[in-house]
Amino acid sequence: MTVFFDKCKEMTFSKEASTSSHQITVPLESTPLLPKSPPPLSSNPKTFANVFIAIVGAGVLGLPYTFKRTGWILGLLTLSAVALLTYHCMMLLVHTRKKLEQFGKFTKISSFGDLGFIVCGPIGRFSVDVMIVLSQAGFCVSYLIFIANTLTYVFNCSTKFPSGNFLGMSLKAVYIWGCFPFQLGLNSIPTLTHLAPLSIFADVVDLGAMGVVMVKDVMIFLQRERPVLQAFGGFSAFLYGLGVSVYAFEGIGMALPLESETKDKKEFGKILGLSMGFISLMYGGFGALGYFAFGEETKDIITTNLGQGLLSNLVQLGLCVNLFFTFPLMMNPVYEVMERRFCESRYCVWMRWVVVLGVSLVALLVPNFADFLSLVGSSVCIVLGFVLPSLFHLMVHKEEMGWSGMALDGAIVVLGMFLAVSGTWSSLLEIFGTKA
Repeated sequence: MTVFFDKCKEMTFSKEASTSSHQITVPLESTPLLPKSPPPLSSNPKTFANVFIAIVGAGVLGLPYTFKRTGWILGLLTLSAVALLTYHCMMLLVHTRKKLEQFGKFTKISSFGDLGFIVCGPIGRFSVDVMIVLSQAGFCVSYLIFIANTLTYVFNCSTKFPSGNFLGMSLKAVYIWGCFPFQLGLNSIPTLTHLAPLSIFADVVDLGAMGVVMVKDVMIFLQRERPVLQAFGGFSAFLYGLGVSVYAFEGIGMALPLESETKDKKEFGKILGLSMGFISLMYGGFGALGYFAFGEETKDIITTNLGQGLLSNLVQLGLCVNLFFTFPLMMNPVYEVMERRFCESRYCVWMRWVVVLGVSLVALLVPNFADFLSLVGSSVCIVLGFVLPSLFHLMVHKEEMGWSGMALDGAIVVLGMFLAVSGTWSSLLEIFGTKA
């Protein structure tokens, strides 16, 4: 239960993690008007749990299909490399903040955007804000794709409507537009605190669904004839797997708040490393078991491979409900950025509705869940998770780093940009090729 209470606490500072304050002078946007007692800090086990909650999400559902594309060995290697690099870049943010706070005048750097502003000025904050808006909105697009495709499968609409249309619309469009008015209501809720119970529910459903799917995968693997498995794919398959893996490990915006909330800050690096290692093992097991069970028949949403049984349908419907209520949580950082920049930080319901409409329209254009995960991971998450942290670290520590440290940061920046450009291009070709 303590993990769940921690999740509620995490939701209260996720605003600071995802957006940046209006000015980087003391007091910051997060400074209260009246002094209040600081919240209790997290013990090491609670910090481990909070890291787990901040990282694990819907991206795991696309991993078995990704292993089918990349080959299971290349998939495992890519996952491991992404986990290691994500850990490294999270720690770069922590080290960069500590260095800046040693200067004295920056007493409280609470967010990624604050850090960007100090290092690079307005362009630094703008870069972080743009990447956060695109990544969070991209996550929500993938949620709508998952919900629409899963409901079409669960209710077997393809047999009831052989033409694939209902009232002149595709079945996918019917479900997306069916969600639309309810999402307008949920996304009109002004405070994130009121949405915290939905996040707790989402985490419970995620873990339960993963457990059920992995057990079913093992049972199917033991009962069926062994499928033909691919170990390694080509370079395009690697780019595809890289994008999905980066998406699955995205959580860079929570690095600074998580470290701030840790009681024993000297142990934060070790706790973060242990949590990332555990998540890597879980992700690798989930992806490999799904691919081992179904081979070349593995679908982009692994739950649709489980058939039409009662348990399978309950798992899939539970995940749909989970993502439906997670949608407004993930969109909240988008609203924080846009209302700060365009509405003088005032609540603006019509802007929220326009953003929900835009996300829904994009979801209508993308046919494949895992393909879109790869696009978001390649185009946005690589820049946000790898390029910007390394760049900020290099700019702050360049006078005291040796050539090896500068070369490492520079290599991550250059390689990250190359992979982002090539991965985005490859994912766009994949999506439009699939659609065609």
